[in-house]
Amino acid sequence: MTTSTEVTSWSELVTTALLGTDRRPLPGTADADPATALLDQAALDTVGRRAGLLPGRAAPATSPAPADPRPALPEAASQRLVMLLPAPGSSSGSGSLANVNELLPQYLAAANSHGYRVPAALVPPLLDAARARSELRGDAVELAGPLGRWLADRNPDWRYLLRTPVRGDGDGEDDGQRLWQEGLFAERVTHLTRLRRRDPAAARELLTGSWATERAEDRLLFLDALQENLSADDEPFLESALSDRSKNVRLTAAELLSTLPGSALGRRMAERARAAVRLTADGARITVHAPTGCDAAMQRDGIPATSPTGRSERAFWLGEIVAATPLGIWCEDVGAPAEVLALPVSEEWATDLHDAWARAAVRQNDAAWARALLTGIGPGPGTAAKLLAVLPPEERARWTADFLAGSPGLGDVFQLLVACPAPWPQPLADAVIQALTRVAAGGGYPWSHSGVLGVAERALPPEAADRLDALAADADSAWSEMFTRLAATLRLRATMLSELSP
Repeated sequence: MTTSTEVTSWSELVTTALLGTDRRPLPGTADADPATALLDQAALDTVGRRAGLLPGRAAPATSPAPADPRPALPEAASQRLVMLLPAPGSSSGSGSLANVNELLPQYLAAANSHGYRVPAALVPPLLDAARARSELRGDAVELAGPLGRWLADRNPDWRYLLRTPVRGDGDGEDDGQRLWQEGLFAERVTHLTRLRRRDPAAARELLTGSWATERAEDRLLFLDALQENLSADDEPFLESALSDRSKNVRLTAAELLSTLPGSALGRRMAERARAAVRLTADGARITVHAPTGCDAAMQRDGIPATSPTGRSERAFWLGEIVAATPLGIWCEDVGAPAEVLALPVSEEWATDLHDAWARAAVRQNDAAWARALLTGIGPGPGTAAKLLAVLPPEERARWTADFLAGSPGLGDVFQLLVACPAPWPQPLADAVIQALTRVAAGGGYPWSHSGVLGVAERALPPEAADRLDALAADADSAWSEMFTRLAATLRLRATMLSELSP
């Protein structure tokens, strides 16, 4: 190694490197390659500088993660989770003919229902998977438990976990006050949501105390937290929010009030609705006189002055009023919801009125009106799915099975099937398989119905696997592959759930 006989400072070495050894050679390096001599001298100087450093003070030890008293996953279930979680650099689980992407949400929900905790080594890949798929987050965070939150404090990629509420989770009183006063916005939303679930009045009081100083966008999301356990006790606060300086806050407060039975806003809307929608003198039909303007009182109650939907303003105002009106007023002079819907309405206003009634049924969670609307007006798939969600699960499945039986294809059923909880009862499962059989026989392509097939993979009963194998034997290659994969997914799902059983 070539060395200089003169002492060269680090700053001189840097200057030589910047200017170039041809313009500023190092002293005493005439017989050596200048670039090599520069690097040799820099290496020697670096070693000398490091050798002269004194050891620094050790950082304080990190406190360990809190203990998790829940039982660990059974060994077979842990190995199954390894298969279901995406491999590094992949978006799907590894090594299976079945569609493991559809199984992971069900696995997490089932594991949580049994009260398990995930092995520590699987917490990081689980949190990575939930980071990529937001629909997994609630169950993934619950399964990760205290260790997940401990890790999220140390890895910015998992910060979403700190703003994901989970069942049964809550902060102590002191921690809650600290979070509300000092926490990040996402942490404050999470704390308010948890508190609302276990003590609605305390959550409302907490929000009221700081409401005037919160930003408009924060007030809007805080207000969303009041949807859980909404009651008449919340009405005074929501009425005051109708005068908020933010339009979106006012609209959200009005929508929440419209779901409260007996609210003052509901009575005001009912008065407007009675002026706009009336029975003829003989009670034989409905006449509509849509509003011709939107006054200040209407705007305060959450009705925008201009239509944001592209519909005419009169139709828009009519829809907003009727959607926020208690449905009971329409039955007072006529009878049951089905009798109201049977009355003729002028063609110009019928669609607007029926759509508004459907929105009101969903807001007010009114099963009688939802049932009558589904039967009486034949709403589109999007509206029908929302109405179905108001009905008991077994009734949703029965209505969807009947709809499938009368439908030539699968184009309009995806949202309806999503509204039916898994696993599907046998009549709905039969209807779905029969519909798939018709589409396959008619020359349809399986990838055109990937949404329906995905729902079927997580909702068909495992007993349908043998029937699907039989269909695969008679189908063309594309459908044969799809039916085989669907059967494999059902069998794997049955095995997965058995491994999770205590």
